[in-house]
Order: sequence, then structure tokens, then C-alpha cells
Amino acid sequence: MGHAFGYARVSTGDQDARLQHDALAAAGCYKVFTDTASGTLASRPELGKLLDQLRPGDTLVVWRLDRLGRSIRHLIDQLTELQERGIEFRSLQENIDTGSSGGRLVFHIFASLAEFERDLISERTHAGLEAARARGRRGGRPPLLSGDKLRTARKLYEQQDMTVAQIGEVLGVSRTTVYRALQRGADKPPAPRRQKSTTA
Repeated sequence: MGHAFGYARVSTGDQDARLQHDALAAAGCYKVFTDTASGTLASRPELGKLLDQLRPGDTLVVWRLDRLGRSIRHLIDQLTELQERGIEFRSLQENIDTGSSGGRLVFHIFASLAEFERDLISERTHAGLEAARARGRRGGRPPLLSGDKLRTARKLYEQQDMTVAQIGEVLGVSRTTVYRALQRGADKPPAPRRQKSTTA
């Protein structure tokens, strides 16, 4: 039989840190991994360590669903990965346990909703592109350099007083954006220009 491992995510100075730990310990967790929330939700090193340690038959336990997933889609992706690895999941506040038939049903409902959302987004994107094509336009973002900015970029480049990187700084775009803009309508891409030496 596998072990139960707890995962907690808390804010700095968060009052529910002890609450989460006590609840996870009472749920029989063999070990608890804790991430302290920073400016980015993507940085969760302790969760990575926990996921590496889990083996088939183990159970990942959280105090509440939002401790594990950044969004419904991310949560479903995480739970699907756990299921494929033979790892069970429990959320104490929502009383979800994929080791039980009721918990598996809730998981499948979540997964179906996430798939439905993905299909809707895909259909809307496809319909939007089709409508744009019907109006004679291509999909995608408009170029960052166009109109007056593009004419300025071409003029500065032709004067040969500035590097492409310097032109980008002046216009507030990257060097790559300047290269791409200059390539549009040109027979060959512009050659990179080196920084001029300021010493005599």
C-alpha cells in the first residue's frame, strides 16, 4: 500500500499555514511539502519535488483544490497526469477522493468540462479565422512596425548611422522586430550591422 503525501501552498505570513499542516497531518500524510507563494504562481519547487517522489499507489493530499491548480484547466491537467501514473488524489475541503467511486465521478465531470472549454475555444478560434479570411484578411497580430514607424526604421537603417539594435531602442521594439520589418518587401534580409567604434 502506498503513502499519503501532503502539499500546502501558503503566502508569506499566511495564517492558514498551520491550519493546512494540521489538516494534512490529521489526514494521515506521511510527509508534507510546502511552497511559499511568491510573485509568480509558476514557481513551485516543493511541488516539483513531491511529484518526483510520488509512486504508483501513493496519494497526493491537498487542503483545498486551489492549493494544487493555478486554474481549472491546470488542475485537470495535474489530476490527469496523476491518474495516468496510478496516483490517487484527495482534497480535504471539497471532500474529493479519486480512490472512491464518487471522487472519480467528480474528476470525470471536471475533465469533461475542461474538454468542453477547450473545444469551445478551438471552435471560436477557427470561426474567427474563417471570418477573417472571408473578409480577405489573414489571422495573427498586426506587425509592431508599420506605417510611420516602419518608414522611420527604413530611413534610419539606410542612413547607416545606427545599428539595428539601436534602431529598435529608439522605436521601442526588439532588434528581431526591426529585422523582420525591414525584410518585408525586400529581396534579401538586411545584413547585421556592427556597433561603430567611438574611439579614434
